[in-house]
Amino acid sequence: MAWRSKRKVMHAYDITAEIYDKRYSEEQHRKYIKALECVNVFDAVILDVGCGSGLFFSEVADRAKVLVGVDVSKKLLLKAKAYAVSKVFLVQADADHLPFRDGIFNDAFSFTVLQNMPKPSQTLAEIRRVTVRGGKMAITGLKKAFPQTSFHDIVESSGMAIKAFIDENDINCYLAVLST
Repeated sequence: MAWRSKRKVMHAYDITAEIYDKRYSEEQHRKYIKALECVNVFDAVILDVGCGSGLFFSEVADRAKVLVGVDVSKKLLLKAKAYAVSKVFLVQADADHLPFRDGIFNDAFSFTVLQNMPKPSQTLAEIRRVTVRGGKMAITGLKKAFPQTSFHDIVESSGMAIKAFIDENDINCYLAVLST
């Protein structure tokens, strides 16, 4: 059943890939700014889970040592190629089954992903697995999909220390920054 719901999400993003940037770039940019106030990406190996069309790459590629973008949507990854510079790598994968060894990334970001996952706690655990101990993880949860208490409970039950929890009107998500 979980794979069926993930395929629906993949299909929906494949269909909207051509209009994704026009529809979401301003909103996503506001989230990126807030997250980057809490996470220093300079010379780090960064993972962007649910990278979509690669909008986040332009925010961090010049500062990061390496940036890996993962998405389930092939069509969004094809759009992300436009943002991919020499140190940006793209991988099509399921966020619950990341094809990386444990602790390979210094920090991880996941914007607007958890509400699309059947078990958000499992997704957080998988992102944590591939992030070094002491690294940071910035994640968002769409407000219309999660009441604040539900998102906070998911974050708190991850076992990671909450470094920041942001609920501001100018972003339509809750943003949590965790220490792995």
